[in-house]
Amino acid sequence: MQSIYRPSLATLTDLYQLTMGAAYHATGREKDEAVFHLFFRRPPFGSGFTLAAGLAVVVEYLTQFRFSPEDLGYLAGLRGVDSAPLFTTDYLQTLAALEPGLGLDIDAVPEGTVVFPYEPLLRVQGSLLAAQIVETALLNMINFPTLVATNAARVVLAAGGAPVLEFGLRRAQGPDGALTASRAAYIGGAAATSNVLAGRLFGIPVKGTHAHSWVLSFPTEQEAFDAWASAEPHNSILLVDTYDTLTGVRHAIVTGRKLRAAGHDLGGIRLDSGDLAYLSREARRMLDEAGFTKAQIVASNDLDPDTIASLREEGAEIDVWGVGTRLVTAYDEPALGGVYKLAAVRGPGGGPWRRTVKISADAAKTTVPGILGVRRFVDDSGLAAADMIYDTLAEGPPGMMVVDPTNSHRRKVVDPDWTSEELLRPVFRDGELVAPVPSIEEARAHARAEINRFHPAILRRVNPHRYPAGLEIGIFREREALVEQAAERGAIVAPMEAQP
Repeated sequence: MQSIYRPSLATLTDLYQLTMGAAYHATGREKDEAVFHLFFRRPPFGSGFTLAAGLAVVVEYLTQFRFSPEDLGYLAGLRGVDSAPLFTTDYLQTLAALEPGLGLDIDAVPEGTVVFPYEPLLRVQGSLLAAQIVETALLNMINFPTLVATNAARVVLAAGGAPVLEFGLRRAQGPDGALTASRAAYIGGAAATSNVLAGRLFGIPVKGTHAHSWVLSFPTEQEAFDAWASAEPHNSILLVDTYDTLTGVRHAIVTGRKLRAAGHDLGGIRLDSGDLAYLSREARRMLDEAGFTKAQIVASNDLDPDTIASLREEGAEIDVWGVGTRLVTAYDEPALGGVYKLAAVRGPGGGPWRRTVKISADAAKTTVPGILGVRRFVDDSGLAAADMIYDTLAEGPPGMMVVDPTNSHRRKVVDPDWTSEELLRPVFRDGELVAPVPSIEEARAHARAEINRFHPAILRRVNPHRYPAGLEIGIFREREALVEQAAERGAIVAPMEAQP
């Protein structure tokens, strides 16, 4: 992956990460060892699956991490509520000494992996200070691309095999949002992007022809189409809805005949408004009758998975789907909601780990303690059958029952004959990169292979089947025991009924 963020992004963080780091330093705990997990609690878009993305940017961020003199000078100027310096000189020197990789051990699911709630996408182990101060950046770099990659996969599934072009640059949330979205959409299955910078940086194919302004700049639509064909004979997709769409198709056919006479051919037409089902059927009939049976019909205009599926059900004759705003902005799901939670700590010299659990009156927010792994089981047909989150600290082999973290009545017994694989793979050890970062093409191919391993009922757009992913029975019981211990200490005060 070509470097985008050449300056260090060490200060791409929430202030409280650095103030906690300062407090760890002041209390002599910055070298304690900690394990954090990055995960989400609910799949986006009401989907039955989520597609992980963003790891390549995380790797770039960590391998270039450093607090520059300019960073440290800025931090030295921050003041507390009493106008005294917020950070001590000694703490700032500690930050200055942090090296790329921060000495962390990081395991992650590869980009393009299908994942489910509560499964760690990243497992971060290292000093309490280092593991804490990277939280915000890691969430920023995983949450949004995972959201967009999932959305793209849903669009591609709705398109039923027809190519999907990502056209969202002009509506994306700024330049970085656009680049992140283009890259994630390609991993999720989009065939190309209109974003030329994303094409240059990431090697994504780029597509695009002309806009309405081209047509409007000529006295007539026919002149505009003929001029375009003369200037771009190898890129002759004509936008036909500047005026009357079907008249535009007729003008495109005239231009197509001139292209053939010159030894070229009409690539197709694009529909960007109106009743796309009706207009595409009429356009297909007109093109076929004129002998342009290979000319493609491209459709755009605020498309999303539901609209695409509806148009296909109506018999729309559309060969390529151009999806912009509703893809790159994750239109109806603005954030993934990924979180980063402490799950185990111990002293700086090693020794036994202390499992930690955050407890909430909302059961969905009670965390999973331990140093977690994720094992995916595959049945005899080659389909993914269950995912198990387990504690690598547990003695003995994991149990063969998976329990839903939020509903203990939902359980799945794992067949002992199923094969299994670990989803978390080593990425960093002691701050050093130990695994090559897969190319975007490899991540995209992995995503396609991953999706093909799941039953169609899990992939369907409406009311998907709930895939059995959850806690190994032993870690489920361990968590319940820790919650009970907290209750006995009086740490839980959650009335069963609302106070009068």
